[in-house]
Amino acid sequence: MTELIWEGKYDKDGKKVAPLRVSLPFQTVETVNESAQERNLSLDLFNSGHPAEWRNRLIWGDKKYVLPSLLEEFAGKVNLIYIDPPFNTGADFSFQVEVDGEEFTKEPSIIEHKAYRDTWGLGINSYLQWFYESIILLYELLHDTGSIYVHLDWHVGHYGKAVLDEILGKDNFRNEIVWRRMTPSGFKGKYDIGNSHDVLYRYSKTEKAIYNPIKITYTEAYVKERFSKVDENGRRFKDEKIGTATTNETIERLRQEGRIYVTSTGTLRIKHFLDEVEGYALDDVWTDIPAVNSQANERVDYATQKPEALLERIIKVSSNEGDLILYMTQ
Repeated sequence: MTELIWEGKYDKDGKKVAPLRVSLPFQTVETVNESAQERNLSLDLFNSGHPAEWRNRLIWGDKKYVLPSLLEEFAGKVNLIYIDPPFNTGADFSFQVEVDGEEFTKEPSIIEHKAYRDTWGLGINSYLQWFYESIILLYELLHDTGSIYVHLDWHVGHYGKAVLDEILGKDNFRNEIVWRRMTPSGFKGKYDIGNSHDVLYRYSKTEKAIYNPIKITYTEAYVKERFSKVDENGRRFKDEKIGTATTNETIERLRQEGRIYVTSTGTLRIKHFLDEVEGYALDDVWTDIPAVNSQANERVDYATQKPEALLERIIKVSSNEGDLILYMTQ
């Protein structure tokens, strides 16, 4: 198989540089919506050496330490992974903040500058090594029925696909999903076409991956265009040609059911009613989920925040109730 090579992938002896595998203990900083009784029970379980029950766990930290630390507990158990990594945009991670009604730019600290330089100092080479090591560990966390969605854009998507093929196997590549996050608002430059989409690469661990087909509700414009006719009972329908192999008995049955449409020229066609269909089968171009805009209730002013509807769809398609899901943003 053709291999993507970058500076840092191999050491001076020609061996692939493996990810760091230092497993560190997690420290509980906060438990949300926990009663005093539950808190005491958790402390009793902790003191007795038994793990406390948990439902959702939010982990803050550097992935090179977090992922290895998850392996002991979760290797081969995670049913679904969604990773929203940096897009290698060259951003320096400064951001706007507001204090007492006045906005100013929060510049990275000296420590943040060093961390950024150590991680991304070699540009695309640093990025690919970071990405490569992350995917190796995420692959080890996946259950045999698990899937991973990797969310990228035009900056690095083509490189990411090559790395994913190498680690997860090109035979386990399932989809390149195009998510149209916005309507193009203009051009990047005089000779450029505007960008309006991201890509999500969907891979499975094996051929036994969980997949739940879903239907997408038709848009109002589609309904008006395709289900343009209304029968005497007020039901919208579209019509299509009756197959040549259809028997007279079948046509008569359809007529009795009110499913035959007669054109102005006397041609018989079959009706398909709007109220009997759920929508169209999900495909790999998602245009019905907008990005989080400035007026959205879910907006938290995180620059690369993804809409809840996008994550909800991924969860519905590739997991079942009670499954273990990992969401990683860095």
